[in-house]
Formats: sequence, structure tokens, C-alpha cells
Amino acid sequence: MAEQIFDDWPDRYDRWFETPIGKLVRACEGELILEMLAPRRGERILDVGCGTGIFTMEFLAEGASVVGLDISLPMLQRARGRAGALPFLAVAGDMARLPFAGDSFDRVASITAIEFFRDGAAAVAELFRVARPGAVVVVASLNRLSPWAVRRRAQAESGEKPIFRDAVFRSPAELLACAPVAGEARTAIHFLKDEDPERAAAVEAEGRADRSETGAFVVARWVKP
Repeated sequence: MAEQIFDDWPDRYDRWFETPIGKLVRACEGELILEMLAPRRGERILDVGCGTGIFTMEFLAEGASVVGLDISLPMLQRARGRAGALPFLAVAGDMARLPFAGDSFDRVASITAIEFFRDGAAAVAELFRVARPGAVVVVASLNRLSPWAVRRRAQAESGEKPIFRDAVFRSPAELLACAPVAGEARTAIHFLKDEDPERAAAVEAEGRADRSETGAFVVARWVKP
């Protein structure tokens, strides 16, 4: 079953973000997500594919209430524990068939989940369906134009990381094309995984300043009409 692919990932996923380069990745990705989603106090936000809640915590810190959906129960349990007493509701479900009524959320985010859907347009259509008119919809993914995606593909083919065997990595333009309306896309993580953390910060600043489209982390943003 699809959910079993992710069930043994909570520990290794969280450990990666505790490494020196992982901490920088988390900071850079979190900053861009917050810029694009712009959550506000009192809003109701849906986090689709919330995983262990690492980025969910960013939304909660802004004063929003969050519904986190994931296909993996171990991931959801980790997210629930991380949120503690904060206004977070964990829901087990599939991104392809969201168990919510239409026009239900003020903002909708999905971070590194769309890679596992070959029909990206259908997945994004579900996000739009549950977003209220005027709501911001944000989707983040591994950028096909980045060396990180090339590395992931090689790891999948070698059997080192089979989780990515059927993953679909999209460029900024390809990700934007998944939605029925025009949007904007920006990237982060312009350094490599084995980069020295101090040097990596400088490389990141240069990539952001140049508005490079080859950053490993691509974030698309739309507003529902």
C-alpha cells in the first residue's frame, strides 16, 4: 500500500533536518514557504502531506489553526506530538481524494507531496476545490532542473532510495502548469547537499538574488478565483 512507503520515514526524515546542512535546508525552505503562503492569525489552513509536521509548526507559530493530512499514520503521530496543545488536527487521508467539503480553508499548502502523483493537475485541482474563493494555494516540490533531482533519480535507480522510483519531479514552469490559473514560482536551495554549510549560505543568497530557477526546492503560489 502507498502509505507503507512512508511509514518507516519519521525518524530518518527528522534526523536529516538536524544535520548542519539539513538545518540550513529547513531554514531556507521554511522562509520561502512562509513568504509564499503568508499565513495569518485566526485563519484555517490545510497542510496536505504534512509528514512529521516540521513545516506545519511554522503555520501554527503564525497563529493559524491547521488541519494536517497525511497518508502515513506514523508520520501523523509524530506531527500530532510535535504540535502539542497547539490548534492542530491530524487527519489520515489521500491527497487525491481530500475528505473535506469544497471552499473549506483560508489557505492550502502541500509540501513535497505532489512528486508522488503523476497527474499533477488532478492533485492541484483537489487543493483548489477545498480552498475558499480568494484563498492562497501553495505547492512545493523537488525541482527537476536541480542537481538534487538528478541525484534522487540516480538513488532511486540504484535501489538506495526506492521511495523516489516513481516520483515525478517538475520544473517551475511545469509545476505552475498544474493549476487552472496563472501563478508565480520561486526556488530555494541553490547549494549542493555536500556543500560546506558556511559556503552554502553564501551560495543560497546569490541564487535568491539572481532569481535562479534551478534551486532544488520550487514553490508555486496561486490565488483561487
